[in-house]
Amino acid sequence: MFKHLFSTMNEVLEEIEKEYPEAAEGKRAELDEQLQVLKTMSDEFIESWLLFEEKLGKFYGGAPISTQTLHQELMDLEASDVSGKKTEEFLRGQGYYKLAMYDQAIQEFEVLMARKPDFLLARVYLAMGYLRKGDFKEAHRHFQFLLPLTSDTKVKAISYNAMGCIQAQNQNMEKAFEYFEKALHTDPSLIEPLHHPDEFHG
Repeated sequence: MFKHLFSTMNEVLEEIEKEYPEAAEGKRAELDEQLQVLKTMSDEFIESWLLFEEKLGKFYGGAPISTQTLHQELMDLEASDVSGKKTEEFLRGQGYYKLAMYDQAIQEFEVLMARKPDFLLARVYLAMGYLRKGDFKEAHRHFQFLLPLTSDTKVKAISYNAMGCIQAQNQNMEKAFEYFEKALHTDPSLIEPLHHPDEFHG
């Protein structure tokens, strides 16, 4: 549902961008109205999403942003990883993470990152550990660090989604929407669960 709607909104915006520079005054006013409609729609989506996230956060009793879907994406990413770099620190950290013992997980992955900074899956776990713990500043820093290190669309989309959640939590709505848009363009298959209530699971 949301995927198709965002696709349509993007198509309309692209058409406006093409027509706007050479549009006559009357046509430009019409395009301005269309832009305002798009802006209103995006604001309403974000407001509705935030209200839902707040309720969901209270239900889970954890961080006030949705990390459930991101968590599942991490599990899927981990299952597809065949890098063969799963050291003792990684396995311990992974175990702590799955037990929701995020301080201990972070400690293991920090040690591992000091020795193997290019181990991307471990860095994703580290960033998610900070996110699940509620340390949004550190989580954002690690997700931001990940982006230029990988060409993997799933890793990039997870990073953009997480950074969007963090910005939304900080009430930086324009920046949050920008990150969600980047996630959508990077990997459309990963964006819909963040906006579709039926996809959430604990």
